[in-house]
Amino acid sequence: MAETKYDVVGIGNAIVDVIARAEDDFLVNEKLVKGSMNLIDEDRAGTLYNAMGAATEMSGGSGANTIAGLASFGGRGAFFGKVAQDGLGGVFSHDIRALGVHFETPALTAGPSTARCLVMVTPDGERTMNTFLGACQMFGPDDVDEDVVAQSSVLYMEGYLWDPPQAKKAFVHAAAIAKRHGRQVALTLSDSFCVDRYRAEFLDLIRSETVTLLFGNESELHALYETADFDTALAALEKDCRFAVVTRSEKGAVVLKDGKRFAVPAAPVERIVDLTGAGDLFAAGFLFGLARGQDPETCAKLGGLAAAEVISHIGARPQVSLKDLAEQNGLPV
Repeated sequence: MAETKYDVVGIGNAIVDVIARAEDDFLVNEKLVKGSMNLIDEDRAGTLYNAMGAATEMSGGSGANTIAGLASFGGRGAFFGKVAQDGLGGVFSHDIRALGVHFETPALTAGPSTARCLVMVTPDGERTMNTFLGACQMFGPDDVDEDVVAQSSVLYMEGYLWDPPQAKKAFVHAAAIAKRHGRQVALTLSDSFCVDRYRAEFLDLIRSETVTLLFGNESELHALYETADFDTALAALEKDCRFAVVTRSEKGAVVLKDGKRFAVPAAPVERIVDLTGAGDLFAAGFLFGLARGQDPETCAKLGGLAAAEVISHIGARPQVSLKDLAEQNGLPV
């Protein structure tokens, strides 16, 4: 395989997170399903924002969080995502470029504003997300830079891209480019409600080997195969996919690779503050290890370490160098 310029190129919704603490009663009053991701319009975003408590704004977006984590490990990352030419768009662009990530998707000069995700964090650390996609909905095939995809070892895409029609087309276009150049195509299922919306299409992506590496958590796996039994769902996944990773919160993770299973325990965490970004950062560590030629268990340990760091504080991006943290824990970087 030809030498690559980037370890991973991510495609995802370019979003600025607005994070606030909330009691369970607030979710009930606002008719929000705890732990879910809801798509909302700009009016609802305004109403919900006004009802929220004191909030913190920081760059987010599932795929972007993963690439930010990869960069924190010392990986070479690129990202495609659509922002508007506005204040939040400037924040997002600055933040991801400041990490050393290649980000050159042209900003939208007219139309909807930059996407935002209103995140309610309950006392147990669970997050309930309400997303106004805004400019993200305008991301399309023309925003995919073929040279960047061709020069990346892994193309990583989020399941949330399946919501906006143009982004779905961009997903398929980018996957075709990656496959043509012999690159790995990774998909994260993103959310069990997202899986419910697009189950048949996600299964087709896996079974057709358009996707060669799948990330998902336990609830997403159950949703994908419509069963409450983990072993049944895992066995079904094993038949459909040669390479997959299933995260199980405090139970750790299971990696399926070419007919073999690897169970890796979760990294210890002193106190769970905010679960936002746990799966995103797990993927960051795993993909970093994969790009560095590590075995599946080591990749999962790097992922678990990153996930443990991000849930120990508010926000979906690391607050310390993951490279330093890995070295302190005896993991290869």
